[in-house]
Amino acid sequence: MRITLIVLGIIMLLFSIVCFAILLTWAPDKPVEELLPRWAPAPSQFIAVKGLPVHVRDEGLRDDPVPLVLIHGTSASLHTWEGWVAALKTQRRIISMDIPAFGLTGPNFEDDYHSPTYAKFILDLMDTMHVSRFIIGGNSLGGEIAWQVAVAAPDRVERLILVDAGGYAFTPTSIPLGFLMARMPEAAWLMEHTLPRHMMEASVKNVYGNPDKVTSDLVDRYQAMTLRAGNRHALRVRFSQLDHGAQAASIKRIQIPTLIIWGGKDHLIPPENAKWFQRDIAGSKLVMFEQLGHVPHEEDPAATVAVVRDFLKQTP
Repeated sequence: MRITLIVLGIIMLLFSIVCFAILLTWAPDKPVEELLPRWAPAPSQFIAVKGLPVHVRDEGLRDDPVPLVLIHGTSASLHTWEGWVAALKTQRRIISMDIPAFGLTGPNFEDDYHSPTYAKFILDLMDTMHVSRFIIGGNSLGGEIAWQVAVAAPDRVERLILVDAGGYAFTPTSIPLGFLMARMPEAAWLMEHTLPRHMMEASVKNVYGNPDKVTSDLVDRYQAMTLRAGNRHALRVRFSQLDHGAQAASIKRIQIPTLIIWGGKDHLIPPENAKWFQRDIAGSKLVMFEQLGHVPHEEDPAATVAVVRDFLKQTP
């Protein structure tokens, strides 16, 4: 009887600790309207694409006949490109957006986050904006979408920029904690109702070559985009639909000028993948930034955009 009471006491104590931890990290979804004042000031706008309000920024030279289209990666947002946009908008028209499941755009109607669906979404967005021809670039998932757009509509894509892009089957050497949680069905309820700030900070630092560059404001942004209503559920769905490498054979069909940028300290998509892209895309150029991580454009926009500027000046 005494042992039973002790065991019961331990169980009650553990239960109380878990409840207290959940209470401390409780973070319900936030309606998108609550996030707009801080995260969608001008020139942000929302454009309806097949009925879905999409967060878009259309900046720079209005008479640029071939805009630069930039696509962010998993759990990021169009804000990740702000450094590049600031450096290029006096010379180019630049279109960035929050793709479905992320940022202020949020989930799509079908809960379909396969890469070919994303590629079609980009083409639908370009049609809606009356952009017939463009240069396209993307990071991580965004890079995978970018090259799939180039494969699907080669007559519309003038150049391609891949930044630590997805496309081949790969084995990460380190995965952000938030991504690990999203892959665990047993953690679904916790993931969709709690969001410890230290977990978000650790996840962002995981994709930087130099974690000291991760600021409080940067963590605020990633936290806010994650809390946008529906995004955490959509992230879990996205991970359940992963098909790494399923379309890789079509990369060899790309025949447009291509710049490959990679962080030498990318632990999510290893740098060897950069060499695979260079091997399979004839005439492509690879620039490796040895001290940067998985989001080199965000970690050091000045160094990486300098390479992009030179690439855009070259004659096709």
